[in-house]
Amino acid sequence: MSESSDLVMPDAADSERAAEAALRPRHLEDFVGQPVVREQLSLVLEAAISRGNVPDHVLLSGPPGLGKTTLSMIIANEVGGSLRLTSGPAIQKPGDLAAVLSSLQEGDILFIDEIHRLARTAEEMLYLAMEDFRVDVMVGKGPGATSIPLPLPPFTVVGATTRAGLLPAPLRDRFGFTGHLEYYDDDELATIVVRNAVKLGADLTQDAANEIASRSRGTPRIANRLLRRVQDWAQVKGNGKLDLSAARAALDVFEVDQRGLDRLDRAVLEAVCVRFGGGPVGLTTLAVSVGEEPETVESVAEPYLVREGFLVRTPRGRAATALTWQHLGMAPPEQSDTLFT
Repeated sequence: MSESSDLVMPDAADSERAAEAALRPRHLEDFVGQPVVREQLSLVLEAAISRGNVPDHVLLSGPPGLGKTTLSMIIANEVGGSLRLTSGPAIQKPGDLAAVLSSLQEGDILFIDEIHRLARTAEEMLYLAMEDFRVDVMVGKGPGATSIPLPLPPFTVVGATTRAGLLPAPLRDRFGFTGHLEYYDDDELATIVVRNAVKLGADLTQDAANEIASRSRGTPRIANRLLRRVQDWAQVKGNGKLDLSAARAALDVFEVDQRGLDRLDRAVLEAVCVRFGGGPVGLTTLAVSVGEEPETVESVAEPYLVREGFLVRTPRGRAATALTWQHLGMAPPEQSDTLFT
């Protein structure tokens, strides 16, 4: 990497992280949506604070972008502890985890994103740390190796996962509270968009907020991203006001349609319908036809398309539904092997 890149990229990354952080609520009462998880978590935190203890370990599961990282920040803020952030893929050896754990102070919150991707050897160390607040450090090698217990101050692990089914049972059972985050409805997303527009200093109308919310796929992260893109359009192409016409024009520029489908989503649907007659078609073949990796199609586009009823997964592959043909403005073939016939 060039010297100029080293100078520019960190600042760009810092500014992007700063923009994201500025939009995150700091208190549980300001967190919009997830009423069940919010109430349960409030009880857990208030009880722990009243007893003078650290809260039980917390596991948050659900699709990406729904607020798991934000909730971890809120937990740290509510209990007055420092937040340490890491991720499962970053901890591949017990020594990596030991270095993180040994730096914790009493009452700190350790947030582990994608915790289901922890290395198995690191999991074993985490079990002991979560239960007994200690880690065993091996000194030396071979027959002369010695295990030295290292006590840890009381702390709280907040684990986040998008694949709760991949968590080993021993790890899952060590969490005192488990919350599952659901997709947001349009009213909740509109509330989030309006609040964040105020934080950004944007002049946003309610109609524009509703339009952004309806195209955000039930996900606050997407809603925040679309809000910033509409603000960009209004600043460069419009008069600075984020009204309905500006929102629609901006979202058209960034290829987000009325149902929240983006370029990849529509490419997948068009491939199934136009190239494969509505399916069924295998994942690998479908990915090649749209020029993407199978993992990208399966993890990025497919979950929303299946949830909204545009695609169905069958033993023979992916198939289009009647909604897909209608959305694309196309007539299904008279003789079709798709499931809607």
